[in-house]
Amino acid sequence: MIKVALKTLVTGWLMTLLMGCSPLKMLNAFTPQSTFTQVSGVAYGPDPRNKLDVYTPRHVAPDAPVVVFFYGGSWNSGDRGDYAFVGEALASRGIVAVLADYRLYPQVHYQGLLEDSAQAVGWTRKHIAQYGGDPSKLYVMGHSAGAYNAAMLALDPEWLAAAGMQPSSFKGWIGLAGPYDFLPIENPDVKPVFYFPNSPPDSQPINHVSAASPPALLIASTDDTLVNPARNTGGMATRLRDQGVSVRELYFSRTNHGTLVGAFARPLRFLAPVLDEVAAFIHAQDQVQVSSVSGNR
Repeated sequence: MIKVALKTLVTGWLMTLLMGCSPLKMLNAFTPQSTFTQVSGVAYGPDPRNKLDVYTPRHVAPDAPVVVFFYGGSWNSGDRGDYAFVGEALASRGIVAVLADYRLYPQVHYQGLLEDSAQAVGWTRKHIAQYGGDPSKLYVMGHSAGAYNAAMLALDPEWLAAAGMQPSSFKGWIGLAGPYDFLPIENPDVKPVFYFPNSPPDSQPINHVSAASPPALLIASTDDTLVNPARNTGGMATRLRDQGVSVRELYFSRTNHGTLVGAFARPLRFLAPVLDEVAAFIHAQDQVQVSSVSGNR
C-alpha cells in the first residue's frame, strides 16, 4: 500500500511538471549520464536537419545490437535532443542507440522524411562499428510519427534501396503507438504531409506487409486518443501474422500516447515495462540468429 501511494504521489508530481512548456526536457533532467558515452551532431546527409546522436553503453559488449530511433511530432516538429532519455535507456541495456533528426513538413512531404530516415539507417550500417555496434544486429524503432518512419523502412523496400539495403537488413522493427493505416486522414496538421485528399495508398505501411517482412514488436496504449490502437497496432499485427511474420503485440493501460515513450525515462518506468519489452525482443532476435547459425553447422 505504501509503495502504491508513493507511486501515485510521484506520478502526480511528475505529471504536474510535465504540464510545463518542455516536458521532454524535464524527463531528460532526470536522465543520468553515467551509463553511456555520447557523440552528438554527426552529419549523415547534406541538409542541416540531417544530424544524429550516438549513445554507446559505457561498458559496451563486443558486437552490441543497434537501434535507430525516430521520434514523433506529426512530421512537422521534433528534435533528437529532446529524447536523450531514450538513448540512455537503450544504452543502459547494452544497446547502441542512434537518434536521428529528419526533414519535416513544410520543407518536405512524406517521401522526403522517409528518404532522410533511410539515409540515417544507411549511415548507421556503414559507421556504427566505430561506436561499438554490430551492423548485422540492426533494428529500427519509432514512436508515433516516428513509428511510421520505422515501419515504412522495415516494410517497403523502396526507401532503403538508395542506401544499398533492404528490409531484411533489419533483425526486427519496433513500433510505439504508430500510425500504420490512417486513410482518410483526419488530423488537419497531418493532411498536407500526405497530399490530402489525394493521399496515395502506397503511403500506408500496412499495404507493404509481406512474408519477407522482418519480425516486429508493436506496443500501444489502450487509452491512446490520438492514434487508434485497434486499427493501427491491432491491424498491423493481424496483417503481419496473416503473412506468417513473427510479431509481439502489447497494450498498456497506465500510459497514453505521450507517456508510452515517456516510460523509457527512469522516473516513469513504473508506468509500463516498455524498455524491458524492447530489450527482451532484441535479445530474443539475437538468440534466434545464434540458434540458426548453430543449426547450420
